[in-house]
Amino acid sequence: MIQFERFVLSNGLKVLVHEDKSTPMAVVNVLYDVGARDENPNKTGFAHLFEHLMFGGSINIPSYDEPLQVAGGENNAFTTNDLTNYYCQLPAENIETAFWLESDRMLSLAFGKKSLDTQRKVVSEEFKEHYINKPYGDVWHKMRELAYTTHPYRWMTIGKELSHIENATLEDVKAFFHKHYTPNNAILVVAGNITLEQVKVLAEKWFGPIPSGEQYVRNLPQEPKQTAPRKLEVKANVPLDALYKCWHIYSRTDSRYYTTDLIGEILGGGASSRLFQSLVKEKKLFSNIECYHMGSTDTGLLTIEGKLVKGVSMADAEAAIDEEIKKLQELGVTDKELEKVKNKTESMMAFEDMSVMNRATSIAMYEQLGDADLINKELEMYQAVTAAQIAKECSIIFDENNSNTLYYFAN
Repeated sequence: MIQFERFVLSNGLKVLVHEDKSTPMAVVNVLYDVGARDENPNKTGFAHLFEHLMFGGSINIPSYDEPLQVAGGENNAFTTNDLTNYYCQLPAENIETAFWLESDRMLSLAFGKKSLDTQRKVVSEEFKEHYINKPYGDVWHKMRELAYTTHPYRWMTIGKELSHIENATLEDVKAFFHKHYTPNNAILVVAGNITLEQVKVLAEKWFGPIPSGEQYVRNLPQEPKQTAPRKLEVKANVPLDALYKCWHIYSRTDSRYYTTDLIGEILGGGASSRLFQSLVKEKKLFSNIECYHMGSTDTGLLTIEGKLVKGVSMADAEAAIDEEIKKLQELGVTDKELEKVKNKTESMMAFEDMSVMNRATSIAMYEQLGDADLINKELEMYQAVTAAQIAKECSIIFDENNSNTLYYFAN
């Protein structure tokens, strides 16, 4: 069990404290409840742009990194379609440095033309390098547009198109910041060799005076049920043909999420999975194949992707995948196989929880989902999944009318 305490400042900032006396370190993690799904469809990529801008210095602290390094700390951040997370780790005796740095950029990020120009250029180069020039780099741009017609998961975190970042103005950026980067839209998790009382004092001192900001109310357009299969063919300068197939699945807080996660493990979670054993090792149709999902907060996608062995036709490759899915639907899963993927999931969760930094991030993400104590309940939910539930969900999810298929051909 991961123990934590929780309190809320008068400005709406949620604070969670996880004490761990076995480490000399402390982690300060600030999660902002804003991701790519909260962007204007004509101005995408802003949440990710902000991940960069937040390191550009605040009004009182021109360089974020320097004071942290002097205090023996390190930091990083990540953005998803659902959230933006900033974290730093430093010796526990220097923890106030982290409070000072994080509170100052929440209160008074330095918006300057120079900082925006610099970070816009960095993000534009990242877009070109990873999504335009890289082989298969545009797969998820195309797949999201194919699979989603309505929900803002239609675009990737980097943005729908390069021009949205290139044309971002200082006014656009300021408006986005003041809408989302406020205490009442943030979760602060402090973990490590600290005490609850110490954190209460520091949180009140550094974050308490920040105005709460206007409450952001999320009201996103919901994706309608897919009623017919969708397919897309792409030809590009890539080394091998590739096949991507997606099916709509449940939101992260739906109890059926755990069943779906285990289905992904059974089919394509590593070298002992069904798809790998059958289609890579035995039939030699694919050089690699996997099944996964993004863990999206709203309704996500279960994906099978594989690179075909040269000379194998797309039709044969797809038929072989369909056959494996049909086997799982008709014959189900054995108790032994189900136990194996549950054990694997348990060990992965235990491994993730070993580092205090991971625990801090997990607590913040579960709190954003609505209940930080999910961190202690999820294993039970996985253990409760039955073979009958696996069979039932396989018949619902792997409906051809729920499928989105991308054939990616090498020129």
